[in-house]
Amino acid sequence: MNMTRRPRKPEPPVAPSAASAWMAARGWQPFGFQHDVWRAMGEGRSGLLHATTGAGKTYAVWLGALQHLARADAAPPPEEAPNARTALRTRRAAAPPLTVLWITPMRALAADSLRALQAPLPDLAPTWTSGLRTGDTASGERAAQDRRLPTLLVTTPESVSLLLARADARERLASVRLVVVDEWHELVGNKRGVQVQLALARLSGWNPALQVWGMSATLGNLEEALHTLLPQPLPSAPGAPQPPPAVLVQGRIDKRLEVQVMLPARADRFAWAGHMGLSLLPQVVQSIEAAASTLVFTNTRSQAERWYQALLEAQPDWAGTLALHHGSLGHEVRDWVEQGLKAGQLKAVVCTSSLDLGVDFLPVEQVLQIGSAKGVARLVQRAGRSGHAPGRSSSITLVPTHSLELVEAAAARHALAQGRIEDRHTPRTPLDVLVQHLVTVALGGGFVPDALLAEVRRAPAYAALADNDWQWALQFVRQGGASLATYPDFHRVVPDDEGVWRVPDARLARRHRSNIGTIVSDAAMQVQFVSGGRLGSVEESFIARLRKGDVFMFAGRLLELVRTQQMTAYVRIAPRGSAALPRWSGGRMPLSNTLADAMLEQMAQAERGEFSTPEMRCAQPLLELQQAWSALPTPSRLVAETLHTREGWHLYLYPLAGRLVHLGLAGLLGWRASQQVPNTFSIAVNDYGLELLSAKPVDWATLLPRLIGEGTHTALGSGLEDEVLASLNATEMARRRFREIARIAGLIFQSHPGEQRSSRQLQASSSLYYDVFAQYDPGNLLLAQARAELLANELDMERLARTLRGMQAQTLSIHALTRPTPFALPLMVERFRERLSTETLADRLARMVQALEQAADATTGTHLAQHPVQSTDMAWDLPEGSATSARRTRRDPAGDSPRRARRRYGF
Repeated sequence: MNMTRRPRKPEPPVAPSAASAWMAARGWQPFGFQHDVWRAMGEGRSGLLHATTGAGKTYAVWLGALQHLARADAAPPPEEAPNARTALRTRRAAAPPLTVLWITPMRALAADSLRALQAPLPDLAPTWTSGLRTGDTASGERAAQDRRLPTLLVTTPESVSLLLARADARERLASVRLVVVDEWHELVGNKRGVQVQLALARLSGWNPALQVWGMSATLGNLEEALHTLLPQPLPSAPGAPQPPPAVLVQGRIDKRLEVQVMLPARADRFAWAGHMGLSLLPQVVQSIEAAASTLVFTNTRSQAERWYQALLEAQPDWAGTLALHHGSLGHEVRDWVEQGLKAGQLKAVVCTSSLDLGVDFLPVEQVLQIGSAKGVARLVQRAGRSGHAPGRSSSITLVPTHSLELVEAAAARHALAQGRIEDRHTPRTPLDVLVQHLVTVALGGGFVPDALLAEVRRAPAYAALADNDWQWALQFVRQGGASLATYPDFHRVVPDDEGVWRVPDARLARRHRSNIGTIVSDAAMQVQFVSGGRLGSVEESFIARLRKGDVFMFAGRLLELVRTQQMTAYVRIAPRGSAALPRWSGGRMPLSNTLADAMLEQMAQAERGEFSTPEMRCAQPLLELQQAWSALPTPSRLVAETLHTREGWHLYLYPLAGRLVHLGLAGLLGWRASQQVPNTFSIAVNDYGLELLSAKPVDWATLLPRLIGEGTHTALGSGLEDEVLASLNATEMARRRFREIARIAGLIFQSHPGEQRSSRQLQASSSLYYDVFAQYDPGNLLLAQARAELLANELDMERLARTLRGMQAQTLSIHALTRPTPFALPLMVERFRERLSTETLADRLARMVQALEQAADATTGTHLAQHPVQSTDMAWDLPEGSATSARRTRRDPAGDSPRRARRRYGF
């Protein structure tokens, strides 16, 4: 029987000066925005605080919470008990119930946040208790929390949903008066943020006076982010007092952000995208040596592994003070690295986005970014890891890995100076998250459909939820839809005699609780030495493509695969030698639209002969050669290039819209071209442009304007989505997308209690459901969601349509080439790497570049000796994914000279 507690009588607040006095005792002076937050919280308002990283957001919200919520007349702490266990039990008994939920997006942040939040408790809330509840929480602590939750609970979105799935959820959570969502910019644009929205709608229904505060450092659409965070107001009786309006607080303090660029001695005029960037290793070593502590950010885990190894080889005496940090490493290793950074014991840490968020590392003096950050928000976020304190400046140094990243660096600095930050938007009505939430709420005391519908629509992501979609979701959790009604496992939620929907099967309840969440990734395999000792975990798809005896790099070591058993890869230390680059999923980040627009503006300046920044002057030879052989893309000009080689008829196009948009755009243009004349096209894309290659003659100059639809907007209607899907292997892509949806919706399970399923099993199961629905239940809304997410997330359909519309408004400039331009060569490499081994590709590229340099010298009047072909570390300095195991590498017997290379490649 569920019992509802009456709302507790509000406790009188402590003196308004309590927060200021606590800061003054430590020699700190509150900022104006902190006073604004304290005042708003005292008035019972909710809000969003947006301020730079390290500006003092945490204490702005937390001290305001203590000042507003802690009891001024609180009884003194209980006297010391005879032993620690009794003292802890006595203190917990005297503490107020759960009052504050502090939600962080990462488990690694939770422990660090708790340490910071505990500091003021002895002075401002001595009777309050605090605790941590994440997937890493020890079983003993979890059991203690099951008996009584602390006053402050730091947790994650997944753990909040688990609390809501308890039968006594309302009794335990109705006392919550404040929910703080840290790093809201990391959640607002994904399904985890939707999960938070649903939880907030439920909690605010239990306590209408609930305050909600979000904190963010890198958001462009602040008003929308605030609206997305807060549940829609509850309907109130006529004449009833209205809750105070929410407030947006922007911290404006003098915190300087310095963006520097590490310039190479000479920028290549022909540089293929995707390098490791190791040509600047000596300068990186020198920069690390000059600072007390450095974070070296990379964009992929494989890049982090390689840079860690390269730095250690260059400076063997850094062993013990140089560390590696990424999400595949074990929790113990990551925790050791984080503690070493905080204590100032580490000289440098090579890391990925695993250290992007708000862990407080005061000793870090500088941040290096290997390659482009691909977005202004990510650049600001990573820069903020240095100088992480009010009044200290933050600094980031960009280390370009190829010449075009010099232009990206200049564009990023320009966009940052203008305050242009990327927007993030919430997903709209994701039914898989709704289905999961229905089962969660059914476990958490049950629900009545009409009342729950009103609650769900208070979550901004579901404000426009249609009645038909709601009824479909109810029937799906009740019997699995039309095609699964005969299977008992899909009768997860059923109404009882009183019309309350509950989960009647304890086995299904356990299975749901063990799979709550929206994080869906490739199944992880443990990496363990044969002799014992775990190194971490890696995606199963990576291990699946290795064979016994293959060598790969992981955790900073060269490892040889011995065998795989169940979900463990057993390895041993491999002899030094060639290694396969590990390629984890999610390795490539597309260029953001904000940064792409800024790049086009830099190109326009270069066209006018304005090279006003050091990085643009460094890239000047490449840009001038591109302009001499073709043209530079600008906001008003779309550049296309045609080239005939022995491979066929090439089209190169440079919208600068990011690789996701270019993938859909290349498929669309190829499909439209083949509708007019049957043909087959090879496609290559990168962040700057796309290539279409036909074995048959194509008059691109005549055809391309019609393909783009220049002068007409008829292509931008509802049929555009159908065209894009028809141009790609959309069924297979949607099938892969459906796996994630099926997992979140509870059709398939990553694990049962005591069982872990492989990704191959999960994919087979999801494919079976996909086929069953497609054949017997074509109206299943999860199929429609898979299609919609494919368009929105994998093809970025909204941006593609906007890009196509912009292309139609631009002047199309088509150039017939006799050889690849500096912009075209990286696209050519994208195709080569799919069919050539590492050494073969390195050899051929070196010969091609030498031939192109000779042609460039003839154009510009320079001499080849001024532009020698670099081949140092060529096997590593290639696009990610092109490296293979050493035993599979083939040598190219051709041994071409530059003259022979020109004949071979047709230029």
